[in-house]
Amino acid sequence: MSSQGAMVGLFAGIGGLELGLARSGWSTTALCEIDAGAGAVLRSRFPGVPLHSDVATLRALPAGTELVAAGFPCQDLSQAGRTAGITGARSGLVDEVFRLVARKRGPRWLLIENVPFMLQLGRGAAMRHITHALEDLGYMWAYRVVDARSFGLPQRRQRVVMLASRTDDPREVLFGPDAGIPEAGDADVLPCGFYWTEGVRGLGWAINAVPTLKGGSTLGIASPPAVRLPAGELVTPGISDAERLQGFDAGWTAPAVESPGVRAGHRWKLVGNAVSVRMATWVGEQLATRTPYDEGSDTELVPGQSWPSAAWGCDRRAFRVPASTWPVQQPYEDLSGFLDESKLLSARATAGFLKRARSGRLRFAPGFLDTVESHLHRMTDVPVVPEPVRVA
Repeated sequence: MSSQGAMVGLFAGIGGLELGLARSGWSTTALCEIDAGAGAVLRSRFPGVPLHSDVATLRALPAGTELVAAGFPCQDLSQAGRTAGITGARSGLVDEVFRLVARKRGPRWLLIENVPFMLQLGRGAAMRHITHALEDLGYMWAYRVVDARSFGLPQRRQRVVMLASRTDDPREVLFGPDAGIPEAGDADVLPCGFYWTEGVRGLGWAINAVPTLKGGSTLGIASPPAVRLPAGELVTPGISDAERLQGFDAGWTAPAVESPGVRAGHRWKLVGNAVSVRMATWVGEQLATRTPYDEGSDTELVPGQSWPSAAWGCDRRAFRVPASTWPVQQPYEDLSGFLDESKLLSARATAGFLKRARSGRLRFAPGFLDTVESHLHRMTDVPVVPEPVRVA
């Protein structure tokens, strides 16, 4: 594997972008992350790499930086967050990225990752802010919404992958291959993921996959999804299962709890906010082996139009790209292979979900609620094993 150059990870989280890009020859020379638990993970997993805590106080990038990766905070952008917008206290930190790359001899590549809701926020205002800032710095940009399932991981997780450069064509990286979205499997014979904490307004139903892993509550309470197994049991994955569903090794976030004041449940937040390692690996591979781009099928966006799932632009012009969210179709791994530490969904959680589901107007797969009710009966009818009698 040949070296592609030196990179810096801003808002690095637990190192998903950095780990994936390293597999394609990129070498991380500096990291920046403010979360104490995530910082403990980075110090353990990237030993010897300088770690800065606050991007706002980072004066400059290391000399020779070829790529800056920035999965900037999405709390103000996501549908689950406050949707304060790109100027929110946390998401507005993306401007610190622009400050650091503004020098004439700045990095060759800028890689940004975030949630798809950023395309809709403020009727497109967030994307206009980002694209205009990039263009003002002399960058050509391209982005594509990509699904983690494309890389074989059974997690329906879509993210915006945005790449910009002053010297190269980012379209040759993001828009090369396009495998297209495959047909869903048979829900009757495959495990299906859903959110047991929902039931009234949404479900997150996913065939042979879990819905997008969440970060949990602000109090550090874990919020794992549930999985309906073909045999009828309802289970929830463990933290190591969730790490693997993001492409990390099991136990990757274990160092987080060594940081003072970090609860075990915080590991779920770190995993839920992380970048899929395999997605980052794909970007790294595409950077190394680019494909000449044909823009013949692209159409220019009219001001005021909504942002599509794939586009590119420069000089205040943007173009829609007919690309799917599945750039490749790597061998798909069955969800049942990611449930090594799963536990049965408790009777209390099952009863709460069933009550919400029955009171709402959501449509469910045929027989699904019957399965939930049967699971509840099994959980409440488990016989109590008496304590063994001790003979003196």
